[in-house]
Amino acid sequence: MTLQDRHRPLTRPAYGRRPECWVPLGAGTNPDAFGLRVGSVPLETGGLLPDVVVAVQTWGTLAPDGSNAVLVEHALTGDTHVVGPPGPGQPTAGWWPGLVGPGAAIDTDRWFVVATNVLGGCRGTTGPATEAADGQPWGSRFPEVTIRDQVRVEALVADLLGIPAWALVIGGSMGGMRAAEWVATYPDRTRAAAVVAACGAATADQIAWGQAQTLAIEQDPDWRGGDYHRSGVSPDQGLGLARRIAHTTYRSAPELEERFGRSPQPGEDPMRGGRFAVESYLDHHARKLSARFDAGSYVTLTRAMATHDIGRGRGGIAKVLRRYTGDLVVAGVDSDRLFPLELSQQLAAAHGRRPAAVIESAHGHDGFLVEVDQVADLVSGQLARLASRHHRRVG
Repeated sequence: MTLQDRHRPLTRPAYGRRPECWVPLGAGTNPDAFGLRVGSVPLETGGLLPDVVVAVQTWGTLAPDGSNAVLVEHALTGDTHVVGPPGPGQPTAGWWPGLVGPGAAIDTDRWFVVATNVLGGCRGTTGPATEAADGQPWGSRFPEVTIRDQVRVEALVADLLGIPAWALVIGGSMGGMRAAEWVATYPDRTRAAAVVAACGAATADQIAWGQAQTLAIEQDPDWRGGDYHRSGVSPDQGLGLARRIAHTTYRSAPELEERFGRSPQPGEDPMRGGRFAVESYLDHHARKLSARFDAGSYVTLTRAMATHDIGRGRGGIAKVLRRYTGDLVVAGVDSDRLFPLELSQQLAAAHGRRPAAVIESAHGHDGFLVEVDQVADLVSGQLARLASRHHRRVG
């Protein structure tokens, strides 16, 4: 089996209850993903978002009773492409390599894996760059959406795929926020959840860093109030600045010091207008993101993260989690300065079943992506517990 075969998704699967809801995705999207039209979606802030389409990518085979489904949630600038190589329409390789596939921690010989592009995104799912009913991009008219709205959309996807409950919902960062929201909103449809490098509610520090990023975009003259999509320009400078801010929070200060220190970029002199190596590193990541991601989606999703709170209107986080009887694993990265480990420890304590797991990494928040082996160990243990309980029930 080649690497490409190992990660080849099931792009037009023979499952699902509403085949008329299947729609092709537009040009420039992941060819291994497909679209599901979930209809009009009620939003937490009021009103309906009409004709929502969600990009979906899958691996493995769904059991006849839908009991073996695992939902993998991406972070802020991620997409449906959890594993696999880049290619036409898919500019990036999988963002959690090695976690999903035959014989992997989430073994697709046993589990059916689903990944969706989040509501408000730009990789096939309805977002600011999507055409509205009038044929024009939503742009500034795209409504405020919340993490709770995004999870509601994912529940509609599960309905269309014939999945009554997820065996496991797992995600890191913004994906971990959605995993936690699944526990809060649909506890009976979430047999297990893994919340990695995330929190139950956004902190003031996270909101502050997010505001700096959204303002960087909105103050770019090419932002045009959010209505730039067919203007021939885009706020790439603002998006690049936002990425520099964000990426600095994603890595740890000791790692940056060890990797770059005060070294100049080769061939440049910071004393004469040149860059330090760490500045060149941030420039590189800014260019990469601006080439593949929509600024409007970046603003929309950052704002959604700021309003994240699984306890909102429910009596608080502890009340929500204490009622959850499924298997909850919470893990944090010991060097994370954006989602400090203490946030994971607080979440685990609120659930009251087991302490938070610690991912050891020098890479800061991005440790949840870098330390795949440690994440895989956590997930393998969790899925083994699920399988054991299933066998006991069957027996």
